[in-house]
Amino acid sequence: MFEIFVKSQVGVVLCIILTGGVFCVAAEREGGDAPSGLEGIWDAGRYISVDEVRPGMEAYCLTVYKGTEVEKFDLEVLSVVRNYMAGRDAILVQGTDERFIYTGPVAGCSGSPVYIDGRLAGALAFGWFYSKDALYGVTPIEEMLRVGRSGGGKDGAVKGGGGGGGYSFDFSRPIDFAEVEREITSRGFSPSADFDGASMLPCPVVTSGLPAQVSEQLGDSLRPFGLMVVSGSAGGASEGGGDVRLEPGACLVVPLVAGDISMDVIGTVTEVRGDEVYGFGHSFLGWGEIDVPMATGQVHTIVSSVMRSFKFAGSERIVGALKIDESAAVRGRIGASPKMIPLRIKVDRYNDPERRSYDCRLVNNRVLTPLLLRSAVAGAVLMAGSLPPDNTLEYKVALEAASGEAVSFENVATGAGLMELIRDSTVPVALLLNNPYEEVDIKSFDFAVRVKAENINSVLWSVDVSDTTVKAGEKLSVEVVIECFQSDKQRYGFELEIPEDVRVGRYDLIVCGGYGYEVFVRRALPQRFMSEDLASMIDAMNELLRIRRDRLYCILVLPAGGVIVERAELPDLPGTKALILGDNKRSVRVQPYPRWVERSVDVGRIVLDREVMRITVEE
Repeated sequence: MFEIFVKSQVGVVLCIILTGGVFCVAAEREGGDAPSGLEGIWDAGRYISVDEVRPGMEAYCLTVYKGTEVEKFDLEVLSVVRNYMAGRDAILVQGTDERFIYTGPVAGCSGSPVYIDGRLAGALAFGWFYSKDALYGVTPIEEMLRVGRSGGGKDGAVKGGGGGGGYSFDFSRPIDFAEVEREITSRGFSPSADFDGASMLPCPVVTSGLPAQVSEQLGDSLRPFGLMVVSGSAGGASEGGGDVRLEPGACLVVPLVAGDISMDVIGTVTEVRGDEVYGFGHSFLGWGEIDVPMATGQVHTIVSSVMRSFKFAGSERIVGALKIDESAAVRGRIGASPKMIPLRIKVDRYNDPERRSYDCRLVNNRVLTPLLLRSAVAGAVLMAGSLPPDNTLEYKVALEAASGEAVSFENVATGAGLMELIRDSTVPVALLLNNPYEEVDIKSFDFAVRVKAENINSVLWSVDVSDTTVKAGEKLSVEVVIECFQSDKQRYGFELEIPEDVRVGRYDLIVCGGYGYEVFVRRALPQRFMSEDLASMIDAMNELLRIRRDRLYCILVLPAGGVIVERAELPDLPGTKALILGDNKRSVRVQPYPRWVERSVDVGRIVLDREVMRITVEE
């Protein structure tokens, strides 16, 4: 006797009742309710849910091991791991293909689509360091398809995912470049991986045009994001479609920097639905909405390693932009135009007969752009070799915003010149992109750097004054001798006029270089380096950056006169009005306006120390 039970859109179950028992045969699922959040896009004939997966099922994945050809690699399903993270499931698979067995888990295979029963089950996403087997964790396709869909996202990422938004600088105090640089270089993101546990497959960042030491430093900066930097020849992304297209198993590349210097993040395409592309099987940065370029790519080879094998690959052509970046996947759109910032660097080196020029484009990202700019500038300067112990860098920098604001300056540094150049250029970028006032769209970066094999540090040999006792209205002559490293002493003279209204008393005469002058000005007029809006922040940065290090300053500090109301300087305010404004019952901040007489001269040397003398003004 046969009884047939039909359940709409679930399948047909034939129950054959035989003598002595019942034998049930389950037919293939031809339909079914869509997983939560995927109504309208779930196709049970195209996708297989994690609930249907059983250990021992045969599977395969698609990925590229060389060139641009997508190849098939056999897998075996080992298990389904429920709640391997809160609210997240995973499918555990092992490669049975000889090539997979030889290489073990491969960084860059992130996103390689896995098919079970002829249907897409998910993407290779995580593995284990030092694994002797080609063992992978697979992110289920239903979790990937939820990316960017309201109510469907699940927080969290495989151990090792970097996250977070922009930098949070303290704008309640005067801008301090050294403090901002420390925040950029030492920000504490989550660790990238544990060697004894599962971690997401790190996406290789293949660089081109960067010296090895710069790539190593870049690696230290990007490792907390779950990225591994590989020095080599990545290629060069260009605009357009080209012959290679994004399809399941193809290279999915994120060009962080494109052009003469390139930095390409390597992953794999999982699924393409119309103009939507899904990939990685885990987050890129995990920051939700993003706008970074998406490119096709080619694999040069697989570099096998006991610790972690990786795809040595590079970008081909930018074909769109990644728009969504969540814990289970990234999602991009073909044809979208990502914002990238043009970068031009001109380098004139003492040991290079040719003046080099580098044209690049950087991603526009609050956290990544300053880090990438550091490496690009350092790479261009060091392309012809490391700097000699005695080195001097002369540089001009211009950062232009689309709305017309600009930060421009020129300066010189010696000894640790490269680090000062990098600090002077990347700190303003970080402040502009992470300011709390308004969004800044940086239009371009322009650098011109000249490298000399000399040390221009110097110290004060002597400071002599015509008289330590003067009267108001008289002139004071100052003679300064500086001693230069491996050079002759140099002599300079200043003439300061004592103002007629100076009271009788003793005053400091300061002789110093650019470093000492910056310290003096910051202490005397801290409000000049405060910001209350975008315009004042840019003014403060320009004020700092335009203090020349290769000048010699002579300063006679005088009694305060006038007042400073908030950031407004009123140096000539009569004493009676200054007294009224300084009433402690007022809510506005009022402070005395410092006065001094200043002279400076370009000495072509960086004076490291300072001398303070006492000058007496008598009746």
